[in-house]
Amino acid sequence: MLTTGLLSWPGTQRADAAPATFVHPGVTVSRAQLDFARTKVLAGAQPWKGAYDQMTASPYASLSRTPKPRAVVECGPYSDPNYGCTDEREDAIAAYTDALAWYITRDDRYAKKAIELMDAWSATLTSHTNSNAPLQTAWAGASWAKAAELIKHTYTGTWSNADRFATLLRNVYLPRLINGSNSNGNWELTMMEAAVGISVFLEDKASYDSAMARFRTRTAAYVYLSSDGGLPKTVPSQNLNTRDKIVAYWQGQATFVTGLTQETCRDFVHTGYGISAISHVAETSRIQGQDLYGTDVGERLRQALGFQSKYELGAAVPSWLCGGSVKRGLGPITEVGYNALHNRLGIAMANTQTLTEQNRPAGTNNLFVAWETLTDGDNPN
Repeated sequence: MLTTGLLSWPGTQRADAAPATFVHPGVTVSRAQLDFARTKVLAGAQPWKGAYDQMTASPYASLSRTPKPRAVVECGPYSDPNYGCTDEREDAIAAYTDALAWYITRDDRYAKKAIELMDAWSATLTSHTNSNAPLQTAWAGASWAKAAELIKHTYTGTWSNADRFATLLRNVYLPRLINGSNSNGNWELTMMEAAVGISVFLEDKASYDSAMARFRTRTAAYVYLSSDGGLPKTVPSQNLNTRDKIVAYWQGQATFVTGLTQETCRDFVHTGYGISAISHVAETSRIQGQDLYGTDVGERLRQALGFQSKYELGAAVPSWLCGGSVKRGLGPITEVGYNALHNRLGIAMANTQTLTEQNRPAGTNNLFVAWETLTDGDNPN
């Protein structure tokens, strides 16, 4: 794997730089991927038909859904208080769900429902407040960007308020995201996922480059590789300048092995958030014509998936790892990375494969991950 930040073919274009021309739809899922999934669903093929049925049976696909926008979304620690936090996240997932349902069925009721949800929020929302505001903005923003991208670039009807929604993303979401966070790594990784997706939708090369640069630094500081040396890489702004500080930040874990993440010893739920965001940004970059899978990002993603999958599947936890006990619950987050690394690049990933196939169809974590067996399951495009 290359670790220079260059593409894995001749040339000087950086793998984390904005493309000369943005590809649409191009936020985590491409038109070719959607066409593949649509063909499989319409043919009744598995696992895609089962994944589609799971999606359309969920409340997120309800055509009677009523948007619940508010001007100020206030989210404290662990969304307490929760003033609009769940409503915003779930309306955003619903908009993305409807956009996918539109693409597969060509039933414009779904597209119109997605537009109704986006229009309601773009007419109302002005800010996010309290301590979880950056993460809330990331979770909702990631789904909004995917929904908006699909509707704007695939819907054959009209979306008269598309520019207003773009203004919402530019003025309310992007400023809260682009400078990152010095919290646990999953925060900033998800923030950069949302910022990259919004940048693609807005065709904003400057914010794309800024988000990608922060993403590269944070990914290297989130997943450890033995080639990093005796200690994990760090984010300069966090001032983790001693071994003791680094160990404390890594949840008290003092033995570093390839594939361990900064939050492995916290719990696998939050670790899954971080891994998922890494895969989403790498996939968006690929769709935009560049290659993060051929850099250390791809290697860190592969190793993180394999390491966590092994223990998620029930392998005995050694005493040196998290004091001999882990909190499982990785979530529906393996499809994108597994498809990219195993199916497209041919890399053996036995544990990740077992976990991925065992968990199909992958549903949603109700935060920012949704329906990835449908969009990415064994998808060659």
